[in-house]
Amino acid sequence: MKKKLKIAQIAPLWFSIPPEKYGGIERIISSLTEELVRMGHDVTLFASGDSKTRAKLISVYPEALIKAEYNWQDPVWNLENLSEVLKKANDFDILHSHLDFWTLSFQDLTKTPVLHTLHNQLYKASITREGERKPTRIQIFEKHRKETLAVFISKSQRSKSAVKFPTSWVIYNGIDISQFKFNPKPQDHFIWIARIDPFKGIENAILACKKTGAKLLLAGRLDPNKEEYFQKKIKPHLSRKIRYVGELSQKELSGFYGSARALLYPIEWEEPFGLVMVEAMACGTPVIVFDRGSAKEVVKDRKTGFVVKNIKGMIKAMKKIDQIDRLKCRERVKNHFSYQKMVAEYEKLYYKLIKK
Repeated sequence: MKKKLKIAQIAPLWFSIPPEKYGGIERIISSLTEELVRMGHDVTLFASGDSKTRAKLISVYPEALIKAEYNWQDPVWNLENLSEVLKKANDFDILHSHLDFWTLSFQDLTKTPVLHTLHNQLYKASITREGERKPTRIQIFEKHRKETLAVFISKSQRSKSAVKFPTSWVIYNGIDISQFKFNPKPQDHFIWIARIDPFKGIENAILACKKTGAKLLLAGRLDPNKEEYFQKKIKPHLSRKIRYVGELSQKELSGFYGSARALLYPIEWEEPFGLVMVEAMACGTPVIVFDRGSAKEVVKDRKTGFVVKNIKGMIKAMKKIDQIDRLKCRERVKNHFSYQKMVAEYEKLYYKLIKK
């Protein structure tokens, strides 16, 4: 019988675990935490005080920082959270950090193995010119490269990383498929969903639908710092055919995804994973995505959607989207992107690390 592990899951404090609405990272942390508890492990979740979990919850702040209107650039409470973890580090077999680079500078303060899941991109800024200073975040990752135990969430993310870690693994994100209802008979419209941001391809999705006359529903979190962008670049295109429905809760997602002919995801960055693609396919909804980042790893081209190069390719794919078998979309998620598969791989890695 395997030893039951004492595991610390270290979450960012911006959103609760699980999140009320937006928060892909937070949903992954929640699934990981709850399944590890169900498997019998002794798990402590370091997260905001309004989080809900069967694990032991330790909080340094009573609610999600986004509710308290803290600035995204303010690291104080997340560092306080990390401090609380380190005080108790010797009580655990493993520390699992989801804090990006924040934990790196402190991991040598404990002999307990520290595993880092890199949920965000780790690429050199495309605008950086020769002779310019590297972004501070990249410098910190490079400084701690040799001792860092890194998990990437796609092969693409690892291959494109500006920092090459001697010790790293790839573990795909997984979802609770039971929360996403299969819909074999969609309505006559397309969808786009993500955080409102230019690099998420919202303008490309609008353009494709305007060129084809297709109906489009847009959904996603609109942060205050993107309000001006939304007003200038997105709102003028809204009409009876192109509508913005706001930020959706977990309960609303299934109906939103399942009712669509396809998810349009014409991203303009190297997406590390793209949880919305998996959630859409779980409902039977195929994905038409630009060939960036993890697209080809998540979407099986011509089987669960289409991986295309540009708007022209997206429009062609929209016209033949009914060729895709919606049941195969859901089966792909069951076989490759369930939270059970994700947690089993993390558990296997935990045991490997504590034996060293």
